[in-house]
Amino acid sequence: MRQRLEFSRIRYPCQQLETIVPPAGGAEPDAPRSAEPRPVPPRAPRAEPTDRPVSAAAEPGGPDLQGLFMMIARSALINLGEAADPVTRERRVDLEQAREAIDVLLLLRDKTSGNRTEQESRLLEEIVYDLQMRFVRAAEAGPPR
Repeated sequence: MRQRLEFSRIRYPCQQLETIVPPAGGAEPDAPRSAEPRPVPPRAPRAEPTDRPVSAAAEPGGPDLQGLFMMIARSALINLGEAADPVTRERRVDLEQAREAIDVLLLLRDKTSGNRTEQESRLLEEIVYDLQMRFVRAAEAGPPR
């Protein structure tokens, strides 16, 4: 006589797993062995860290650190009124948003220190200096009329 196997559900925040639990008293010796857990496939080996800079690992034409710096700088320029908003085609000054963009670049400078190429470091320093000078000029000029 075959015994029925009962399913119990174990809930995790990100997934739901089903496990097969034999009823109390144990299963008969000739019961099918489907109650055994499946073997877990081995994970792919992790790539060993290299001495290459992060941007050198990026695919040509793909995202890189310099592109990120330029994207954030573009946002700061738009908020400083130095470039037109790409959606509205209007120039506007929002010094708070410009300051936040500059602060993000400063944060990236600190957090990526020692992990940038010389070219990336030079570009970042030039961008930060230029944006800080433009910010001071915009703040001294006062709100637009």
